Amino acid sequence: MKNLRWTLTCFLILSLFTYSFSQGEDRGLLTLDRIFNSFEFYPEFYGPVKWLDNGSGFTTAEYSSAVPGGQDLVKFDPVTQKKSVLISASELKPEGHDMPLELSDYSWSQDGTKLLIFTNTARVWRYNTRGDYWIFDMKTRNLKQIGSFADPSTLMFAKFSPDGSKVAYVVKNDIYVEDLADGKHATLTFDGSETIINGHFDWVYEEEFIINDGFRWSPDGNYIAYWQLDASGVKDFLLINNTDSTYPSIKKIPYPKVGETLSACRVGVVPSKGGATIWMKTPGDPRNNYIPRMEWAGNSEAIAFQYLNRMQNKDEVMLGNILTGEVKTILTETDEAWLDVSLPDGLVPGDIMKWTDGGNHFYWISERSGWRHLYRISRDGKEIKPVTGGDWDLISVCTIDEKEGWLYFIASPENPNQRFLYRIKLGGDAKPDLLTPVKKGYHEYNISPDAKWAIHSWSDFETPETIEIISLPKHKSVSVLAGNERLKEAVSELKKMPVEFFRVDIGNGIKLDGWIMKPYNFDPSKKYPVLFYVYGEPWEQTVLDQFSNLQYEWYLMLTQQGYIVMSIDNRGTPAPRGREWRKCIYKKVGIIALEEQAKAASVITEWDFIDDDRLAIWGWSGGGGMTLNALLKYPEIYKTGIAVASVPDLALYDAIYQERYMQTPETNPDGYKNGSPINFAKNLQGNLLIIHGTGDDNVHYQGVEKLINEFIKYNRQFTMMAYPNRSHGIFEGEGTTLHLYTLITNYLNQHLPPGGH
Repeated sequence: MKNLRWTLTCFLILSLFTYSFSQGEDRGLLTLDRIFNSFEFYPEFYGPVKWLDNGSGFTTAEYSSAVPGGQDLVKFDPVTQKKSVLISASELKPEGHDMPLELSDYSWSQDGTKLLIFTNTARVWRYNTRGDYWIFDMKTRNLKQIGSFADPSTLMFAKFSPDGSKVAYVVKNDIYVEDLADGKHATLTFDGSETIINGHFDWVYEEEFIINDGFRWSPDGNYIAYWQLDASGVKDFLLINNTDSTYPSIKKIPYPKVGETLSACRVGVVPSKGGATIWMKTPGDPRNNYIPRMEWAGNSEAIAFQYLNRMQNKDEVMLGNILTGEVKTILTETDEAWLDVSLPDGLVPGDIMKWTDGGNHFYWISERSGWRHLYRISRDGKEIKPVTGGDWDLISVCTIDEKEGWLYFIASPENPNQRFLYRIKLGGDAKPDLLTPVKKGYHEYNISPDAKWAIHSWSDFETPETIEIISLPKHKSVSVLAGNERLKEAVSELKKMPVEFFRVDIGNGIKLDGWIMKPYNFDPSKKYPVLFYVYGEPWEQTVLDQFSNLQYEWYLMLTQQGYIVMSIDNRGTPAPRGREWRKCIYKKVGIIALEEQAKAASVITEWDFIDDDRLAIWGWSGGGGMTLNALLKYPEIYKTGIAVASVPDLALYDAIYQERYMQTPETNPDGYKNGSPINFAKNLQGNLLIIHGTGDDNVHYQGVEKLINEFIKYNRQFTMMAYPNRSHGIFEGEGTTLHLYTLITNYLNQHLPPGGH
């Protein structure tokens, strides 16, 4: 249900080809073909970057000049600014292979003598988490595959032991440990099956708790702690593929919908040499509680994990004895609404359980003050001391530099649409220092372990990303890694007016953030049609001062045609504006948000240059549901809507996401009734285009079919496009992205005529 934020950007390269201009064509004007079918607006990337623990720099993969199609692993030293090849592409070519290994991902052993390579990957749910693993020995220069007994592309989450002598991994729902000296492997679990999942997760845990790697080495390497999910009893959702063969095939996905049976989850610890698992003795029904985070508690004697109730408003941090399985609660967080374990924008509160002082204290993020801040908590939970504080939100933690006593974090106290780097002394009672010198835009940081360097990425709404190395704390630029100069030049040539950020007052002291894009030849004496882009749910902000590349260019093309495009963040979106701002929509998803969007639209229609007879709205996923609700509940405001991958009935979505914000239909019947567009189908008056992928494993096509039945019952006419076998992002298949945006653009042109009048 969460918007993929233009998944097309990640996959566009699959269908790109070189675009050439016809003689005399205006380079300032955009077309769909230029945006989606050429390299012209394809951005420059860098990474992934892996900082070395010894502080000597970082490594990354670069395409080889000597081996076509191959990748070299290179090291960059920020002190000397010199780059050197650590492993050449030719060395990554296994015996009997025609091509070097593709470095989909990699990791170093702690001593830096071995490289673990992830390659030949396969998609599992949302991500490519299954593949092959190889070890490159830096001393012997030998390349060796691990897990060779398994079928190709079946290993998951391989990780070095702390001393680098072994590697653990998951194969077909069981955990193995392989000795790198002799190649022998020990089987740690034996009960893996279609329903018993050891060392990784089912669909809903991965999707909603943003977790897929399900085991952890102990610091001394003698044990492995892991999750086990029992998915028996979870009902399967069936995806039907009608196009890939003469007869349909069916894919089964255990998918717990709202109120349905969940997987039973437990955590245990097993010796890394093999033996019996000691299971943690958690209280209550394992099918009605979650364990979304687990790690070693600062030593090799206990694990720490979060035990979250089904309604997700009580989170207990527990310590588990690895020899007896006895547990004790050391911290309890509660909220009248919900508690966030995983949030967008890089903030994962449960992961900020960094243990310090030999395991005597840990760091923890909480909203207990009404604002999101970091706390230092004693191992027994009795001492809770804030590290940050004030009427502003900590957005994400970049790093904790215990040696020098600093916390580096992202915040934006004055503007929720932007992001900046701050640091503060870990002792608390200090004022944060702003380190980012450019006081605009969206800044992201990947900080080195010693906190002396960082990879800094910066963009704003109209400026493509610049990626550079900086020194800290002075934030001095050392080297530009990706300047995107070609893309910046292409964007600078386009005909446009500057984007404007604004706040709209909807009454009762509520002011919503928004942005507006106007035609380049804007005439304030004329009235223009408006396309609102909406999401509106707790998973995502749309009003950010960040370059969105193809999204920006498509919107810019629409403004060149004569549209005004804008977006507004209602309360309930995850803006850094305090707990009350984010959680006031509890049990009223699709209700309060829509009311505020409609109030904002009503205020905006009073602007002299807005044509209130030509208002359209569109959104994806949760934004698709908002679009449906807007057309069905406020037909006097919104005349045209485009709902992509929408959720017409909230009760059909998954339990973890929907129950977090809405409880269940039994406990909140009015909320589910009034928040679900399907219950208002008879109100359809305007122009509606519904778009959905029939292979959507996230927001099922089922919901759209049920909505269609309601429209048929009331003889409400609409337009629809089903993309066969496409998932939630609707990107699979040749030509899909261009077709999708051609469809949307043509529908707008037909039903919402562009241009000022």
